[in-house]
Amino acid sequence: MPTTLREMTRDLNKIPPNTQISINGMTCASCANHIERALNKIPGIEKATVNFAAAKATITGDVTYGEIYKKIESLGYKPLMIDPLEPQSERLARKEEEDILNLKRLRHRLIISAVLTIPVFVISMFRITFLGANLIQLILTIPIVFWAGRDFFRVAWDMAKQGTANMDTLISIGIGASFLYSLYGMIVGIPHLYFETSAIIVTLILLGKYLEDKSKGQANEAIRKLIGLQPSTARVIRNNEEIDIPITEVVPGDKVIVRPGEKIPVDGKIIEGYSTVDESMITGESIPVTKGEGDTIIGATINGNGRIIFVAEKVGGDTVLSHIIRMVEEAQVSKAPIQRIADKVSSKFVPTVLVIAGITFSGWLAAGAGLVGALIPTVAVLIIACPCALGLATPTAIMVGTGRAAEEGILIRNAEGLEKAHEIDLLTFDKTGTITKGQPSITDIIINNKTDIPNKEFLKIIASCERYSEHPLGESLVLYAKEKGTMLVDAKKFKAIPGKGVKAEIEDKEVIIGNHKLMIDYNIDLKELESLSNGIKKEGKTVLYVAINGRPAGVIGIIDTLKENSIKAIKKLHEMGIETVIATGDNKEIAFVIARQVGITKILAEVSPEEKKKWIQKQQEEGKVVGMVGDGINDAPALAISDVSFAIGTGTDIAMETASVTLMKGDIAKVAEAIDLSKQTIKIIKQNLFWAFGYNTIAIPVAALGFLNPMIAAAAMAFSSVSVVTNALRLKRYKPFQI
Repeated sequence: MPTTLREMTRDLNKIPPNTQISINGMTCASCANHIERALNKIPGIEKATVNFAAAKATITGDVTYGEIYKKIESLGYKPLMIDPLEPQSERLARKEEEDILNLKRLRHRLIISAVLTIPVFVISMFRITFLGANLIQLILTIPIVFWAGRDFFRVAWDMAKQGTANMDTLISIGIGASFLYSLYGMIVGIPHLYFETSAIIVTLILLGKYLEDKSKGQANEAIRKLIGLQPSTARVIRNNEEIDIPITEVVPGDKVIVRPGEKIPVDGKIIEGYSTVDESMITGESIPVTKGEGDTIIGATINGNGRIIFVAEKVGGDTVLSHIIRMVEEAQVSKAPIQRIADKVSSKFVPTVLVIAGITFSGWLAAGAGLVGALIPTVAVLIIACPCALGLATPTAIMVGTGRAAEEGILIRNAEGLEKAHEIDLLTFDKTGTITKGQPSITDIIINNKTDIPNKEFLKIIASCERYSEHPLGESLVLYAKEKGTMLVDAKKFKAIPGKGVKAEIEDKEVIIGNHKLMIDYNIDLKELESLSNGIKKEGKTVLYVAINGRPAGVIGIIDTLKENSIKAIKKLHEMGIETVIATGDNKEIAFVIARQVGITKILAEVSPEEKKKWIQKQQEEGKVVGMVGDGINDAPALAISDVSFAIGTGTDIAMETASVTLMKGDIAKVAEAIDLSKQTIKIIKQNLFWAFGYNTIAIPVAALGFLNPMIAAAAMAFSSVSVVTNALRLKRYKPFQI
């Protein structure tokens, strides 16, 4: 409970959406399911999920921290809030220290338990008899069971007080039964005792737990690598002096100096200098990018051979790296739909095993096997039936898969997106900025001869109108005007019309720039504009129409080039059996030229964002799993409705916030890679679930029929979890195919 004023105040605060809370004390999937069900019953909770592998709860709702802590503590577990204001590097360091300390404690208990178990095993298994042999076994077994194995009994008791049961319930009953029988046998003089069974079970389970925790630590390696990219200090200019300060003290507006070979500490914009920047750790692109005055740079990337000065714009939790880390963490604790199978089984598993154990004991007694003959298979049933492997099967693979994807510049927002990606039948591509570079060049500006506006004035008007546009075509026009030395003016009443163009008031003139549909919307006579644009269209160029004060004023010809890997990426997707479509607001001639170049035969041209969305819905109604790849505001509705959405990382924030997957490099070849990684991850999950289900399906009847020694059962149970985690870790070795 809170002991300080700060803790009390914090506990009274409402939680923000997707609050993450670490939970100590969970030992199996049944624990996670128990906590999840309890949290979802709290009034005001919208959604709560608990991830056993990550030991975290993710909660959204109108509740306070105190309500959540109280509920988790009442269940016998320890909640630890993940403070969003705490620097990620500090949080990771603290978490690593805790994990290392817990692992050392577990290893200490394991070693002592193993040392004490060896003589008990030797005396019992080799039937060594001497005066006091049974007493020595008892003395050695007591610390093994009640010190090394104390957590099994503590958690089982906490569960019993809540009227539920978990893995520790099964283990504690099995260990306790064999120990108490042996103690009873020692008192009444039964010749063969089973102290070694209790001792070996505890030791083997501790060994499995140690190996499992050690392996699970590797699943978070991607997060550690990402956080480790960030430098600890930054060199800034303050009071006309260069000083080194901790990165946590950098504020927006600081002038930051980066020398050749140094890491860039935070996000910002270069104001002086010229260099190349290695962005491979963020985008996966191995070729350094040339950067100069006015260019944006990303924190944690590496400066090349030039000295640069930049103004800090995003610091702390607002940097691109911090955003990436948050997305990876959220993806790792999210639940894939396939995990629901394991959750449903786990929730009923332990009570079912207790019933089976009771039937086993009663059945062997009824068959005349006696107390010992009934006890041994019953203990074996209790020990072999551990739901840990079932609980780890899916989340561990998700953690490793999303982490590996992040290393390749593929940010997966949630486990559902990762699972669904391998089922995609149809991929819909936006054109500009997705298949093409989105950095088009202005080739033609043709003014209607009826417009009494000089060339320079016309350029100033149209560029000023596009000044606040986020669309690549508008940005290219602004850049072109600046290169010509044109002084832009402020635009009033600016309005971006998604999928069509822009409208603004420039020096008391109403200016409209956009496509064919936008002109129709504003009743602009298109005859003169179309006659001006015929030659441009035939050259495969994009055409923007211009109207001033409701009259046709001119046309703009723009050419955009394909991205480097677009042709190869589309070819690879076709080889994977995925149908591809271009959906663009651009005219049919341009769309046809681009589609022909990359090998796409199906085209949706001159479509609005709403029409893109409706078309995707129609495909879904026909039973297709549809993916959408886009980069702009106009793509957001289609990205939101698609089964799996891919946002180009070089695009707008709204597209990235909407999408299931963000491609940091902006290369559509990463779409094929993401789908392939999805296939590999689902393959691992299915293998894990098959092993976990199969293991229990076969092992429990075998144990109940008396064919399985409890000690062998303990070894098999312990290593079943290790095998599942180890199988998931194979994803760390995933190598993307070459396009």
